[in-house]
Amino acid sequence: MIKMRLIRLLKGSGKYILYQVLWQWISLIMQIIIAINITGLIQEAFLDTAFESHIPRVVIVVIASVLIRTICDKLYTKASFHAGANVKRILRNCIYEKVLHLGPAYREQVHTSEIVQMAGEGVEQLEVYFSRYLSQFFYSLLAPLTLFIVVMRISMKSAVILLIAVPLIPIVIMLVMTVAKKLLSHYFDIYYGLGDSFLEKLQGMTTLKIYQADKTAADDMDRESEQFRKITMKVLMMQLNSTSVMDIVAYGGAAVGIISALLQFYKAEISLFGMLMFLFLAAEFFLPMRILGSFFHIGMNGMKASDHIFAFLDLPEQQRGSKEINDKEITISLENLSFSYDPRKTILSGIDMTIPPKSFVSIVGVSGSGKSTIAGILMGKNLKYSGSLKINNDEHSELTSKTILSHFTFVGHRSWMFAGTVRENLLMGNPNATEKEMNEALEKVNLLDFINSQDGLDTKLTSNASNLSGGQNQRLSLARALLHNTPVYIFDEATSNVDAGSEEIIMNVIHELSKTKTVILISHRLANVVNSDEIFMLKNGSIVESGLHFELMNNKGAYEKLFTEQMNLENFSKRKEISE
Repeated sequence: MIKMRLIRLLKGSGKYILYQVLWQWISLIMQIIIAINITGLIQEAFLDTAFESHIPRVVIVVIASVLIRTICDKLYTKASFHAGANVKRILRNCIYEKVLHLGPAYREQVHTSEIVQMAGEGVEQLEVYFSRYLSQFFYSLLAPLTLFIVVMRISMKSAVILLIAVPLIPIVIMLVMTVAKKLLSHYFDIYYGLGDSFLEKLQGMTTLKIYQADKTAADDMDRESEQFRKITMKVLMMQLNSTSVMDIVAYGGAAVGIISALLQFYKAEISLFGMLMFLFLAAEFFLPMRILGSFFHIGMNGMKASDHIFAFLDLPEQQRGSKEINDKEITISLENLSFSYDPRKTILSGIDMTIPPKSFVSIVGVSGSGKSTIAGILMGKNLKYSGSLKINNDEHSELTSKTILSHFTFVGHRSWMFAGTVRENLLMGNPNATEKEMNEALEKVNLLDFINSQDGLDTKLTSNASNLSGGQNQRLSLARALLHNTPVYIFDEATSNVDAGSEEIIMNVIHELSKTKTVILISHRLANVVNSDEIFMLKNGSIVESGLHFELMNNKGAYEKLFTEQMNLENFSKRKEISE
């Protein structure tokens, strides 16, 4: 169970595996020296030949050998630790780099929960595989050969019996492997599926509670958990049974070797020393392979974990170019742009749009008209569009993901805030931001006084800033975006689900930002887009109107109709509030 691709990928760990084998082999040599001296002393005592004069020498040799074995054990543990740490570092870095290469659209190919499980449990399985299993594999081949060379001089017959019996353990392992492969494959499929299901239900817990569907969701989780429990018990049963069989083979083989030596001693074919040597060392023939057998399930888990990791690392990446954006004056051009998730259903069709540098452009339309899809394409989340999307004179796909993300800032209605401090979350926008710059950003979104009334920039935030109001959370997201300081800002429903006061503050910041940056505002509320340099009205994935607010109102088309409906509804709501 050695996968060469895995070895090549983690070649930096090879030296630590070599060290582990070396320290184990030296420890075995010390064990042989101890056996030789003790059995020699017993024979001298039995024959009454210079027994007492050799005791001090034997004691010194045995103590020295034990000390060397102790040192070797510590060095083995140290090498094992370094091998495991190196593996975790390399593999997690590979997974992280792959996510970066896949770009913002990685979720189209793999679930986030699966990546987390691979980087967590999957890598941990391979840590044990490299830190213990591989070194034991090579040592279990070296140890029997070393012992055979030592005992063959005493009795070739018994030595050959022991050597022949050793491969019975890997034969048992191979037989178990045929059953275990399919079982472990099923195990990991259920494991990753359970992770996906758990994360989805956890994220949707509020919705489940609102519709009182949490009991049904809990029952589903119970059923999936029970399925996982059953497959886990099957895996453990397989491991336990294989261990029992390996014990029978190992100790049975040692017993056969010892019996052979005893018969030869009875027939005076070998000396007492020879018989005792076989007695002391027979088990050593099988113990390395037996320990390898106990690591067998770890090896199998490691192999299956590596299959999933390599399947992830082999996912096709965005076919992007290597060009960089070198100009802060950015012109965005969309020509005949179309996009669909499903060939049978078109999301965008024939989009033509030009966004000059430092302009304030709004994209509006009813829900499902394709507004957010355009934002996703601009940020590199939605791939496989047809037509042309140019940033200055370069096609979007010719640019690196890194240069796109360093020149475009996206603010949605659910920008995530991480558990930690306000300072830590703001520094994600700009790791080099000074305290003064962070305070200025907070002041622009009218949060500075509130934050200072708490613990300042060291104010603690819970996961997704749930200890802040929805409006405060969104304004903090906007402050972080301001610190990112990119030429282009995309706001996708950034004022939805916030109170009127926060909406006004956010829109004031957006209008101020549009004086020096390119701002693309996506909004369902048309009152927010009145002052735009150009408004694009989408319907069923196509642009049906474009122009200034007053031009679109004069056209008496889809925009005017939607704007009038919204104003009438808002005025009605205000009159109702006043009357109440």
